[in-house]
Order: sequence, then C-alpha cells, then structure tokens
Amino acid sequence: MSETNTVFNRLSQTLGKVIVGQSDLVQQLLVALLSGGHVIIEGVPGTGKTLMVKVLARLMQADFRRVQLTPDILPSDILGTNIFDLNSRSFTLKKGPVFTEILLADEINRTPPKTQAALLEAMEEQQVTLDGETLPLSELFWVIATQNSLEFEGTYPLPEAQLDRFLFKLVVDYPDTAAEKQMLLNSQAGFRAKRLDLARLKPLATVEQIVNARKAVQGVEVEDKLLDYVLALVQRTRQHPDLALGASPRAAVAWLQTSKAQAWLAGRNYATPDDVKAIALPLLRHRLILKPEAQLDNLMMDAVIASLLKQVPVPR
Repeated sequence: MSETNTVFNRLSQTLGKVIVGQSDLVQQLLVALLSGGHVIIEGVPGTGKTLMVKVLARLMQADFRRVQLTPDILPSDILGTNIFDLNSRSFTLKKGPVFTEILLADEINRTPPKTQAALLEAMEEQQVTLDGETLPLSELFWVIATQNSLEFEGTYPLPEAQLDRFLFKLVVDYPDTAAEKQMLLNSQAGFRAKRLDLARLKPLATVEQIVNARKAVQGVEVEDKLLDYVLALVQRTRQHPDLALGASPRAAVAWLQTSKAQAWLAGRNYATPDDVKAIALPLLRHRLILKPEAQLDNLMMDAVIASLLKQVPVPR
C-alpha cells in the first residue's frame, strides 16, 4: 500500500471517530475528493453536515471558507469585486470566498438562480472572470454544498442541468442508537463541535498529497468488460419504465472515474463491478427523474436505482 493510500485510510478512520455512525458517507466523500468532483449533501439540520466538512479541511491542512447562502446574496458576494481606492485612485480586487481550496456553500437552494449560476460556473471552469479578467482558482478547488431536505418554502431548487454538475449527492440520515449514544459520550468527554481547536485534531494530509493521489487514481486499470457494464447501466437508465430522464454522458464518465477512485481507496490497482455498484446511489440519485406516475406510486429513487443494478447482468 502506497503512502497516499495510508493517508486516506487515516483520514477515513479519524473522520469516523468524529462523525460517528456515518462510515458510508465518509467513504463516499473521500471518493468524491479523490475524483475531484463537487458534492451536494442533503439532510435534516443537526446531522453533522457542516462539521464533517470542517473536520476534513482541518485534517487536510487546506484553506477553508464557509458561505451561508441567503435569498439576498449576490454573485459578487461569492466571486469578489473590484473596489475603487480613493487614496491610490485605482481599483483593487477584493476576492470572494470562492478563492479557497475547500468551499462549503450552506443551503445552496436558498440563494437565487443568478448566484447559483455564478458559483456553478466557477465549479465547472475552475476559474472566475471579473471585469474581463480571468482568474484561476486553486488546483484543489472543491465545493461541498448543503441543503435541507425538509424546508422548501422560499427556496430555489437547482435545475437538472446544474444538479448534473455535482459529482455526488450524499444523503445524511439519523445515526443508529449505538452511534448516537457514542455522540453523547463524546460530548460528555468534552468534545464541542463549535470548538474544533480543542479537539486536538492533527493534520494527516497535505494538499500536495491529495493532488498526487488524484493522479494515482488515473492509473487504476479498467477492463473492457467493465466499461461495457458501466455503459449498459447508463443506457438502462434511459430505457427504464419508471424514469423520465436517464443518466447523461457526463454521468457515465463520472461513474468510471469514481469507480477507479473506489478501487484505489480499497488498495487495488484495478476496478471491479462491486466498485461500480458501490457508488451508484450517490452518483445517480440527483441525475435521474421519476415519471409522474411513478411519483404518484410513491416510488423512491434509491429503490429504482437498486432495481436497476439487479436488471443488468454483472460481467465475470
């Protein structure tokens, strides 16, 4: 196992100790980090969405900014703007929070489409254009957006074309009884989510190691049979009787890349069908659209994806 593999194992273990009972979520977040894809996290308040990102940024020694998105926030509040300095009689660039390495965009569905579009353009192009000047963003630049799964009044849901630009949609559920009890024990022992400086979290990785790990993932081998399997799954989503919209070609490329990252995290230099299936839910659940009649039958998207995986034969 390489040094970078060991680093990611330590990241996973330490995150699992702080974010109790969310091991699958932690694994999927690390797969997204390795793949260089942005993530949207959905869950009810108080389930540790913000805490998870803050802890990961601290463990990575990465620059971290958090933006609380609201209906009155403007694109310039995210990207930055040129301000006229009376003393020097010239314009000075005031960079916005997007100029960082890890950006947490809290409650992205509460900000208007114009601001959403400005952020999503930066995510896609990894650069910002201000007053005709193009400014590159960090090589690591990684956005994690959150949204509340319960409150929809006064929100601006992301359209399908913008949702497709997120690599994963992670759903945070309540922890089980044992995990929630461990949270109480941690709190009793002095852990405070608002005071991470007191948690004595030691940096486990550098930004350079993360970038090198992303390059290493590219070397994971994929056989033609596995490529055909991914292709068959994607095409099946477009023919599924319960789906009005299937997966895009962008989703197919993302599925291949994340399968390689999943394999690399497991310490292998080759991907398997199990790697493909392991990341199907977070990869597809925000890209597919149920038909109206399927929604009336109370079909759940995760159940449709699970049935999809059973319908396509697994290659040997």
